[in-house]
Amino acid sequence: MFFVPPIAQDQVYHRFADGRPWLGIPNFGDVVSNLAFVAAGLVGLAALRRAGFDDARERTIFAVHFAAQVLTGIGSAYYHWAPDDARLFWDRLPLTAAILSFMAAVAAERVSVAAGWRLLVPLLAAGAASLLWWKGTGDLRMYALAQYAPMITIPLLAMLLPPRYTRGTDIFAVVGWYSLAKACEFFDGLIFDLLGGAVSGHTLKHVLAGVGAFWIARMVILRKRLRAVT
Repeated sequence: MFFVPPIAQDQVYHRFADGRPWLGIPNFGDVVSNLAFVAAGLVGLAALRRAGFDDARERTIFAVHFAAQVLTGIGSAYYHWAPDDARLFWDRLPLTAAILSFMAAVAAERVSVAAGWRLLVPLLAAGAASLLWWKGTGDLRMYALAQYAPMITIPLLAMLLPPRYTRGTDIFAVVGWYSLAKACEFFDGLIFDLLGGAVSGHTLKHVLAGVGAFWIARMVILRKRLRAVT
């Protein structure tokens, strides 16, 4: 990323296709659709009480992930209420934590629990640092790396290393849901126009990313152990 020119935050980003208020809530669709993240995170946290783990450290990693999902919903709703750069920071901070903690969870399963556990705090710190870098310099390169590198790393871990639990292919479904969500974000206005103003691409982004978060909770609930912990 140091060979890529600095990436500034385009202020056009804050002008979303659907800005309609309803029930006194500005940008209603983009604000309320964040309930998908909150609900998924709460379901995941509740599932941890009955999910089977070989090692308590795995439970902690997933607890961090699902808590970050809840905070992502809250932070994103806060941002979409009155979009600007200052509020966008609080949208992206928990989202980065959710993505990077999931990468640590996949490493814990595919490499070793010890590896995932040792990666958790450095990954969270790197994600936070990428946003502080943006806040201090106006440069989004490190944040782009923190968000998109896991979308390559996580499938590679799943393809190259054997799983310790069943439901291993659910990881590809999660990446697929998130990729579809990012596509809806990119085509925000086009989707809004094609659907006759019923719903915007960005609102669908929140819903689809929320489905991906639910898929992680589903995976944790349904999976069974295949091999011993390392």
